[in-house]
Amino acid sequence: MKINLNDVMYNVEQSGSGFPLLLLHGFTGSIETWYPFLPILKSQNIMIDLLGHGKTESPSDSNRYDIQKAAEDLNLLLDQLDIEKTDVLGYSMGGRLAITFAVLFPNRVRKLILESTTPGLKRDFDRQERRERDAKLANKILSEGVEAFVRHWENIPLFQTQLNLPDKVREQIRNQRMQNNCIGLSNSLLGMGTGSQPSWWETLPTWSFPTLFLAGEWDEKFCKIGIEVASAVPNGLFMKIKNAGHAIHVEETEKFGTIVSEFLSNDKVVEKLK
Repeated sequence: MKINLNDVMYNVEQSGSGFPLLLLHGFTGSIETWYPFLPILKSQNIMIDLLGHGKTESPSDSNRYDIQKAAEDLNLLLDQLDIEKTDVLGYSMGGRLAITFAVLFPNRVRKLILESTTPGLKRDFDRQERRERDAKLANKILSEGVEAFVRHWENIPLFQTQLNLPDKVREQIRNQRMQNNCIGLSNSLLGMGTGSQPSWWETLPTWSFPTLFLAGEWDEKFCKIGIEVASAVPNGLFMKIKNAGHAIHVEETEKFGTIVSEFLSNDKVVEKLK
């Protein structure tokens, strides 16, 4: 279904029943990201094509993609769906949006699951350097087109472990990425890129909701970030997933779905976090 959120038409899908779970995909992803493990979940799943992705509109103004504005869109979405509180699961870019949403609207979050993501870059210098790199990549998308960018993106070191996936799965991922458009992807990098995101590290000790951070064992950078995040959050837990890189939900789909489902439904897990 299409829902107007602050003058942007978002594509939203719902499935299942139970306590609400808001699922936020990564850069170049879409709602389809979550399809493979939906049967494992025991929740009311709320899936959304993020700004500039999938079947959601792609505004031409990159300022509209500001990650805090995107979080405000999610808050309005919950209002329109008459949902007071939700669990939130975010992967990579979607994880950074999940963190931003949790910081801005903490009373709406029951539990938070973060997959291969970050609360941001701590130093101004690093954020500026990252914004410059993202701007170059955004221009590359506009000048060369989606197909060329997808070929580049699927071969960056972050996704090298996905080369071991079956050809059929890799083709599905590629086809899904190809459904995006130049304006949406380019502006997402400019507005919601890691360099444009505020650093939320100082807010972590104030989080009251149980937080689970997942990272693949072959993704050393995000394993380190996950350990640091879980240590800073009062109710934080870090789990390193074997035989997986950055996209755990793709590389270890069944294991990922089972862990998510158990964390959301098992009060004993919550007690261990306290």
